[in-house]
Amino acid sequence: MAGVAAAGLAVVTVGALVLTTRGDDEPASTIAAVATTVATVPPTTVPATVAPTEAPTTTTTEPDPGSLPLTEDRPSASSPAFQEHMRALWQAIVADDPAVAMPAFFPLGAYLQVKDIANPESDYRSRLIAAYEEDIHALHDELGAQASGATLEGVDVPDAQAVWVPPGAEYNKGSYWRVYGTTLRYTTPDGRSGAFPIASLISWRGEWYVVHLSSIR
Repeated sequence: MAGVAAAGLAVVTVGALVLTTRGDDEPASTIAAVATTVATVPPTTVPATVAPTEAPTTTTTEPDPGSLPLTEDRPSASSPAFQEHMRALWQAIVADDPAVAMPAFFPLGAYLQVKDIANPESDYRSRLIAAYEEDIHALHDELGAQASGATLEGVDVPDAQAVWVPPGAEYNKGSYWRVYGTTLRYTTPDGRSGAFPIASLISWRGEWYVVHLSSIR
């Protein structure tokens, strides 16, 4: 992993995926109703990989993150889990298969813990998931005949503009980090470059998840 920071812009390269965060000020309209918390994130040291001498004999299953309690950990675009989620989202777009992108979406169990609304599960499924699936189909159609060969070039997340959304805001009984304005950058086989927006990411236990893809609705 390599990182370069200059003029408020951080670029993190992991394998073939480039993640960029920028430190521009967030428009006032996006933060007027919430408290902003600024946290200093220490550098992460990645240990060298050592090849095992023999195959592992046991496997473990990660728990559903939505079944775990809230933490205040600040998320980062450099997280391996987030990078994997973005690759899954991109694969869903090019394959026109929203099911592939479900790990990238905010977990249902977390939504039930956070939202202070009547029947949050119905809202999650009938509004948020329905819009997510609709947006993935629409983005696939936008790629057209170039979809199968389109390549994800990078994900730009304005991490420095993230705000902490407290209880009482956005119909919440819990809290999370939220950031607007993420983009997926891509190229197509015919040489065209483009970008798709991710309207809103919110966090759970220190990881970013999509909650609104093309628009907030």
